[in-house]
Amino acid sequence: MISIRTMMPADVSAVLAIYAEGIATGHATFESTAPDWAHFDESKLAAPRLVSLDADGGVTGWAALSPVSSRCVYGGVGEVSVYVAEAARGQGLGRALLEALVVASEAEGLWTLTAGVFAENAASIRLHEQCGFERLGVRRRLGKMSHGPMTGQWRDVVQMERRSTVVGVG
Repeated sequence: MISIRTMMPADVSAVLAIYAEGIATGHATFESTAPDWAHFDESKLAAPRLVSLDADGGVTGWAALSPVSSRCVYGGVGEVSVYVAEAARGQGLGRALLEALVVASEAEGLWTLTAGVFAENAASIRLHEQCGFERLGVRRRLGKMSHGPMTGQWRDVVQMERRSTVVGVG
């Protein structure tokens, strides 16, 4: 059984370490280093923020949303981040976190979730599709990688979206 709960201040080091592991793969984000907690905290919506736990209560993954714009009309739209610790990958944690994030986001009144996934990251694309996200298109050569196995290469990003069936949109 996968245990998921709200992220707490005590989770900071584990969350940032897991983020750094994801960054190191070169297939998770254009970011080249994990931010400090202040930057992480200000870049994410206050809720939902979730963590998955192992049997001993150790953090094995996290999920959170970032605002897509400061304009009020986008208040119900969030950009998804889901990261799983290297040692815990392949156990269904990503799916459990993303499914829980969807439910929690709807409870917060969000009607649209977006995700930008590197085109080569087939596992993440599949995960998002399994959780109800649709491919909207591909942003070609969106940015040049500064780290990882594709350093110096331009990356395509698959834009994905999930519209809530719970939160009504006029």
